[in-house]
Amino acid sequence: MRGRAGIGVSPGWLEGDLPIAHAHRGGSAERAENSVEAFENAVGLGYRYVETDVRRTRDDRAVIWHDATLDRTTDRTGRVDAVAWHELRRAGLRPPGDDLDAHRPLLLEDLLGSWPELRVTVDAKEDAVVGPLTEAIRRCRAEHRVCVASFSTRRLRTIRRTLGPHLCTATTPPEVTRIRLASVGIPLRRPVGPNAALVPIRHLGVPVVDRRFVRHARRWGLGVHVWTVDDPATMQELLDVGVAGIMTDRPSVLRGLLEGRGMWPGP
Repeated sequence: MRGRAGIGVSPGWLEGDLPIAHAHRGGSAERAENSVEAFENAVGLGYRYVETDVRRTRDDRAVIWHDATLDRTTDRTGRVDAVAWHELRRAGLRPPGDDLDAHRPLLLEDLLGSWPELRVTVDAKEDAVVGPLTEAIRRCRAEHRVCVASFSTRRLRTIRRTLGPHLCTATTPPEVTRIRLASVGIPLRRPVGPNAALVPIRHLGVPVVDRRFVRHARRWGLGVHVWTVDDPATMQELLDVGVAGIMTDRPSVLRGLLEGRGMWPGP
């Protein structure tokens, strides 16, 4: 049964139908992660939501990148923040299978500008990227279709203050803990600030997402979006407990499963 993503609040990121399918890093099991080709593939499959990461380059650009270094995903080595964009844009990205190919990185403003209807979850990976990230979102006038996430509460509060109430932001780890504790009966108040609960299935071996967690998050006006889920059986279980969204590295698999349940949004 389908519902609406805007639970209690209405930033534009939340206005889609439930459940929401997110292509994690563009769908990194099917194309080179965070590459132009990954996002093109996700959009071609009909995805309306993607998840990605941003870091700061030496010349203060918000580049789509997960790791602090180039080593794992490119044909180069060194720190991302030690390289200017004009150099980084020439790096070859590794597609699945570990063979170098002609996949290239892109800036956050390129992603937002190339697909103006796409809704994007952006994980701010470091304090230094806050300025370039907020500038890119403003230049693209994308506050209404971006959800910013971070493991740092202080970093995310800064972004919330800078971009204002129309921006969707995700829960930080302490806020997720608050939901978890409240869901088992500990009297706690709703965290102030987040519009969506972006969570792993478990953390340090401890389960996070279950029916009680999802129910309590919804009571607080927070849809639960779970990362990163590539196993079809686990996807089914999460949908059965009522999660608002699933983030996957295998967008083709998640689309097929949602189609089978009559939950794919269609054209």
